[in-house]
Amino acid sequence: MDFFPSALENLIDKFASLPGIGRKTAQRLAFFVISLSDNEAAEFASAITDAKETVVCCTICKNLTSGEICAVCVDTRRNSRVVCVVPDPKGVLAIERSHEFNGTYHVLHGVISPINNVGPDDIRIKELVARVSDGSIEEVIMATNPDTEGDTTARYISRLLQPFGVKVTRLAYGIPVGGSLEFVDDATLMRAIEGRMEM
Repeated sequence: MDFFPSALENLIDKFASLPGIGRKTAQRLAFFVISLSDNEAAEFASAITDAKETVVCCTICKNLTSGEICAVCVDTRRNSRVVCVVPDPKGVLAIERSHEFNGTYHVLHGVISPINNVGPDDIRIKELVARVSDGSIEEVIMATNPDTEGDTTARYISRLLQPFGVKVTRLAYGIPVGGSLEFVDDATLMRAIEGRMEM
């Protein structure tokens, strides 16, 4: 027996299908949406439709944009010879927050994950190889996550780019700033030792 009208159950199901949203959170979101005024609900629905219709991938880096080329790629002050490869658009935001990187990006829109049936052809690797093949890129920084899928993707791309003579680097991993050695896991400590720098 359904406790709620079918339209509300459907709305809850749609929210629950979003990543990171459980059933209880989906219910809270659905109740919030139905409590909106007609105007507010129309604006909310319009924002979803508008984003779906107007947000596209940059023709160069595959980051999200509303035009043909994103703001980073069009910025002549950025070093277009250095490309930071990130798994998704959230990676661009994370790197940009540091205010330390002045190159450009390439967004893969996923990582290689055989368990999830995601292979190299399912993400934007071909486009990266095409960018590198024209000889204008000097360094590719792999900024995929330090997990099995991220490492697999980084290694796969590195091998693909070897024939082009481009420098391929990987973000350093290690002990977080302000962290304590006693709480660091073995894998992180091993990477910190391997990636140590001269002082």
